[in-house]
Amino acid sequence: MLQGTFLGGTDTAAATLEWAISALLNHPEILKKAKDELDTQIGYDRLVDESDTSNLPYIQNIIYETLRLYSPAPLLLPRFSSDECNIEGYTIPRDTIVLINAWAIQRDHETWDDAASFKPERFEKEGEVNKLIAFGFGRRACPGIGLAYRIMWLSLALLIQCFEWKRLTDEEIDMTENGTGVVMEKLNPLEAMCKARPIIKKVIQELII
Repeated sequence: MLQGTFLGGTDTAAATLEWAISALLNHPEILKKAKDELDTQIGYDRLVDESDTSNLPYIQNIIYETLRLYSPAPLLLPRFSSDECNIEGYTIPRDTIVLINAWAIQRDHETWDDAASFKPERFEKEGEVNKLIAFGFGRRACPGIGLAYRIMWLSLALLIQCFEWKRLTDEEIDMTENGTGVVMEKLNPLEAMCKARPIIKKVIQELII
């Protein structure tokens, strides 16, 4: 069980972080807001850690918005219908394999305001995060959801805190999706420039001492 959780979450977490950095590079104002939150709440003397979660809600909202637009498992995992049911006039027999299109649901304009835009601020509204289904929902939701949120949040926070990120050119990062495979990855892997921020030098000096 634990091994499956770790192995199953490795490529999905990595793909989500790649989508997140790509989206931030295309929205420098959002990246700056996240960096300002880190600098204000954490400062320049230490690295962010898991206990800082409640003090950095904007970075968590970036993860939520990334999962909404770029769900790592766009069709979730297959399920069997336990009983016959009727959905929108269609009869679903018992024991039918059911695939949930999370990608379409999380981009539905009737459910999300300005659904096609990358707006982490939308999750400042109470209850908005409950509409996410990137990890499934109900009793069959992914058991690793708590671990996944912590890993992705902390990894993204450290990447923003420790490095200055920049696109290779003035052109926006290509956000085309790879249409094959279970995990939704970018068609063209992210290529970007990064430069260490001063806190890296400070941490290294403290380790040496």
